[in-house]
Amino acid sequence: MTANADRLEEDRLALQAELDGLKTQPERNRLGQFATPTLLARDILAYGLSLLPKHEPVRFMDPAIGTGSFYSALLACANGHKVAAARGFEIDPHYGEPARKLWEGTPLQITMGDFTRQDPPAQDAEKPNLLICNPPYVRHHHLAGEDKLRLQALGQERAHIRLSGLAGLYCHFMALSHTWMAPNGVAGWLIPSEFMDVNYGRKLKQYLLREVTLLHIHRFDPNDVQFNDALVSSAVVWFRQGKPAPDHQVMFSYGGTLQAPTTVKHVGLQDLEKTEKWTRFPRSEVEVDHEGYRLGDLFAIKRGLATGDNGFFIIDEAKAKELQLPPQFLQPVLPSTRHVKAEEIKGDAQGVPLLDKRLFLINCNLPEEVVQRDYPALWSYLKTGIEHVAPRYLCRSRKVWYGQEDRPAAPIVCTYLGRSDHAGRPFRFILNESKATATNVFLMLYPKPRLAERLAGHPEMLRAVWRALNAIKAESLLGSGRVYGGGLHKLEPKELASVPADDIAEIAGLRKKDQDAQLALLEEALAT
Repeated sequence: MTANADRLEEDRLALQAELDGLKTQPERNRLGQFATPTLLARDILAYGLSLLPKHEPVRFMDPAIGTGSFYSALLACANGHKVAAARGFEIDPHYGEPARKLWEGTPLQITMGDFTRQDPPAQDAEKPNLLICNPPYVRHHHLAGEDKLRLQALGQERAHIRLSGLAGLYCHFMALSHTWMAPNGVAGWLIPSEFMDVNYGRKLKQYLLREVTLLHIHRFDPNDVQFNDALVSSAVVWFRQGKPAPDHQVMFSYGGTLQAPTTVKHVGLQDLEKTEKWTRFPRSEVEVDHEGYRLGDLFAIKRGLATGDNGFFIIDEAKAKELQLPPQFLQPVLPSTRHVKAEEIKGDAQGVPLLDKRLFLINCNLPEEVVQRDYPALWSYLKTGIEHVAPRYLCRSRKVWYGQEDRPAAPIVCTYLGRSDHAGRPFRFILNESKATATNVFLMLYPKPRLAERLAGHPEMLRAVWRALNAIKAESLLGSGRVYGGGLHKLEPKELASVPADDIAEIAGLRKKDQDAQLALLEEALAT
């Protein structure tokens, strides 16, 4: 069977390449059409079969079958399991109709249509005991409002969860598949690992913990992107149909393959219930509630400003002089992170960063008629953006289209994108001694009043705080953020704010958090 399966897989790969070539990349992105590579599909199928009783006939189903990569893998990996039935669904006839012809003469039956509008079999004997799927990775903003409401209602009815309006289509596929599965059947879902960290994934995680028996989550090394054309970090989620035992433990693995992972850890359901970010497993311990300071207690953390068009609103020093722009409307701004190699940014007498790339943000909130009358050089430049820049969403939503949000210089900025293999420091905290603001490639850390008061009395303390920030363990920062394909990590302001910061509070001479909170309440009461 293996030789024949290999020939069929060669035919399928040729068909897949031909069909993909007839579609543009944006079309495939919009529909979430990313075919599963052969070796990955076979790794998944072999593992799935190992979870079934030996020699149990397989009733296979793939709700988003495409050209049939998982079915092809099933034929190659069956190894004693009889394929009693096989069913697939495909919404796009571009792939579905050729796949039907390819698999003629095999048990596979492909239904053309939207899986989310299909009704599951009434009899358990007709339901699959092995459901394997790489569901369409369609983000929520590509789903129509009425579709979201329909999918949410169906998920509530079938899986007893109401997914967030921000959930991608793959989450709805998992929820709607609940009533398709045979009792004790096994499901394996190849999905983006981001659901383990983001807010919209909370309901999906509740489903995995309470409605089924979650067996295993394998997360691939994000430096090894599974799909060449999708910038996501992938995981395979395995569960068995049926509620879990109270003492059940879930296997988390990372790196390598499903059958030979690099790292493995077993985590109890109770620990998973109280852990917000599951991507910390298997490489970190169970998250313990931190009762002390977090960075958000010490700093107001904001994303750098979004200009609406950096190429128009940010200019270099030479161009500013050439255009004779009024200096009062030029705010120093940090260049992109790749141009900031230093760990400290000094400023000249005017506060302009002493960097090779000296940039300025055009920042004026005066009405057009005032600029036109009093600042003709500035108006002459702004006029060049009326046709192409002013209509942009961010610009047209402002009081004046060229006005910028208020983002004064922050004493410390943080790179909010980084790689886990970046010399052990995926994110850099940079001491900013200039008057430069920053764009949204940085997070800006503004000391909150209690810390600001300490720093005002002891300016030298800022440097010690900055060093302590850079001494935060990479695991703590990575565990608070999220990861994308290619090992790219991202920290949002709220995620950075959640990082424990007792060491920094101690440097600043702050009491324990509960004592400090009591003192703050007392001071507030005395003030009123």
